[in-house]
Amino acid sequence: MNYIWETSFTELFDRCLASYHSGNTDFTSYYTPQDQAFLAAIGCKPREFFDFIEDLADMGGPSREAALLIAAVRRDYFLVVQEGKLSSGELTNAQLPGRDAELGGFRWLPRVLAKARAKLRGELHPDVMYCCGGDRNFLSSNDIHPADFLRAVWAAEKAPDSDQAVLDYVQNAQK
Repeated sequence: MNYIWETSFTELFDRCLASYHSGNTDFTSYYTPQDQAFLAAIGCKPREFFDFIEDLADMGGPSREAALLIAAVRRDYFLVVQEGKLSSGELTNAQLPGRDAELGGFRWLPRVLAKARAKLRGELHPDVMYCCGGDRNFLSSNDIHPADFLRAVWAAEKAPDSDQAVLDYVQNAQK
């Protein structure tokens, strides 16, 4: 399954998207036990997966390919850093920095940064989505792909000041 995991991901994505387009918005009915096992094996929660389906269907993005790239970063982190073990933590909306919070003059950066860290660890509450409309607005306006931002956040984990390392990454994207 590891060699072709992206095929399994895209087939499941397409099937769920078709179900959503047919009027079924109950994501809990989308997944077979095999689908649930697959999602667990790549460190993806069923609701997390559904959020990409719903946002693509209702708002036009992120694309299936972007969802796959984001899932690839999460999968790598899950397998390499977390050694395939789920985290018990969870980041809720109430714990997120405000929508107007700034870092280095970048509004929304503290919020998307907190969500990216939680996404990497698989700690997003079901009501919190990495790459939601606000995140996409921030990332697109700074010409940063959501998967690349996740990789930058991962790379910054070991920096003495990881917030500054991510801020440097965002500032460099402006050049």
